[in-house]
Amino acid sequence: MLFILKKIIGNLLLPLPFLLLLMAIALLLLWFSRWQKSAKTLLTVSWLGLLLLSLQPVADRLLMPIENQYATYQKNDPIDYIVVLGGGYTYNPEWAPSSNLFPNSLPRVTEGVRLYRQHPGAKMIFTGAEAISNPLPNAKVAAMVAESLGVPEQDIIILPQAKDTIEEAQTVAQIAQQKTLLLVTSANHLPRAMRIFQKEGLNPIPAPANQLATLGPLNPWEKAFPSAFYLSHSERAWYETLGNLWLTIKE
Repeated sequence: MLFILKKIIGNLLLPLPFLLLLMAIALLLLWFSRWQKSAKTLLTVSWLGLLLLSLQPVADRLLMPIENQYATYQKNDPIDYIVVLGGGYTYNPEWAPSSNLFPNSLPRVTEGVRLYRQHPGAKMIFTGAEAISNPLPNAKVAAMVAESLGVPEQDIIILPQAKDTIEEAQTVAQIAQQKTLLLVTSANHLPRAMRIFQKEGLNPIPAPANQLATLGPLNPWEKAFPSAFYLSHSERAWYETLGNLWLTIKE
């Protein structure tokens, strides 16, 4: 129950639902109250906030400081485990295996497989519990994708119990204490994941995947026009900032 409540509150505080809620309050004030000036101010501020967070120059500059904390792992030192954290997924046996992983999950798995090929003898660990209405847990679906990319089943460990990053760290700690492990997750999630794993007594090596923010060349209209794609970048920056703040409060 606490887990569900945390997810509900966390999602309500994300930019899109939060700003839409402010707009709804402003509209109610405009239609049903005398607080016309306050309503207009609230509506203007929330609309402007939604616009700015949907622009690439704003969104990616918010996300980039989080993503750039760790560089892509390039070394060939001996590794015992490659831990790939769970993300969004579904399961349809009629689809290609990779189609069952959402955009935040598939790059984690492919980066994990790349690192596995560079470190013979390492084992891959996949984490993630079963989502509501899905017949298979996240860890199993991710492992199936890895197998479809050539990773042998005997080199895969599935940990399907963990519902969030804290539980993922706890389950990994049960089998990987004092071992050398790479921690693979989205670049924006990695700083918070590192804090959580270190708190469990692990000393993972960061291996970011799925970098999103860019200063590379873009078409002019990609920078000038608001986009749901770039709003999702702002959302990731805000989500991880909230997550780190929550960790600090708990500590």
